[in-house]
Amino acid sequence: MDLNEKAVHEMQEGNIEEAAKLLNEAIEKNPEDAVAFTNFGNLLAGVGEEDRAVTFYAKAIEIDETVGAAHYGLANLYYNQEDYKNAIASYQKALGEGLNESDVYYMLGMCHFQSGDVLRALPHLKTAAEDAPEDIDAQFHYGLALAQAEEIDEAKKQFEKVTAMEPEHADALFNLGVAYAYKDDAEGALARFNEALAVQEDHALAANGKKQMEKILEEGTGE
Repeated sequence: MDLNEKAVHEMQEGNIEEAAKLLNEAIEKNPEDAVAFTNFGNLLAGVGEEDRAVTFYAKAIEIDETVGAAHYGLANLYYNQEDYKNAIASYQKALGEGLNESDVYYMLGMCHFQSGDVLRALPHLKTAAEDAPEDIDAQFHYGLALAQAEEIDEAKKQFEKVTAMEPEHADALFNLGVAYAYKDDAEGALARFNEALAVQEDHALAANGKKQMEKILEEGTGE
């Protein structure tokens, strides 16, 4: 196990100071070790020192621009700062350098989603959802993107998948209720809104949806 591997192990164990010592040693032994600079960037980002992390990622890329993990780490910092344009560029560079992982596609999709560009978000979120079927966040946000694109039947399937995986996912239950309402199934929608409120009683959107469905059902019965 080399110094970088030891450092990553220490980070995973929560031993940040020991990981930093190992990475410092790796960089002292080889100032051109792009992986060590990337790992140090990850360490700094993990403890909230984002400005310093940028410096280490930038150095890693300067040494070797093919290190996809450095582009990915830098992209995450841009995303946290809501700088989606630069985040998208860095995620795309990470993909271009072979970091074809579901997390990269998910974050790239989220950049477009947060920017309001649902059509560009959809293919990336779809890839993330397909590549990581156990990732609830990927499944849920793919459902949201489908719903915003008015692909209601497919969105409904996604929210059903999420609630099957996590029955107390209040937001998925709410959005499933919206899908039922969109299909003019007031009873189904009301049931989902009630389930969302049972999980999270202060879910304002579900409470509002419940009132609307109850009103529709009352009018339908002539009460």
